Amino acid sequence: MFFGLTIEKLLLIGVIAAFVIGPERLPRYAESLANFTRRARDWVSSARTRVRDEMGEDFDDVDWKTLDPRQYDPRRIIREALLDDAPGVASVPAVAAPAPITPPVASAPAREPFRAGERPPFDAEAT
Repeated sequence: MFFGLTIEKLLLIGVIAAFVIGPERLPRYAESLANFTRRARDWVSSARTRVRDEMGEDFDDVDWKTLDPRQYDPRRIIREALLDDAPGVASVPAVAAPAPITPPVASAPAREPFRAGERPPFDAEAT
């Protein structure tokens, strides 16, 4: 497969391109497509060679599948982090904390609803 395209789809695209481009220009476009494919293959090959030269012997030791960004599913990472016990963390017995002392809260005076035409209070410093 080529980027998820099957042979049937590629053949259909080729037939549609032959009708759209026309028989006169089709050989020229096919040649330019072949040149582009050749240049892309050469570019990938040179990039791979350059990376191999810069990394040295370590290039063959790299497990490229572990560096695939599609494997980093945030849900899976969080699930594994929550299910894994942290290494080296001793469990500490839970100690009951004293109940917090809360001061009495003064309740705001009850206000009647606004009447028609009455404007609500406006605080210029709050905006």
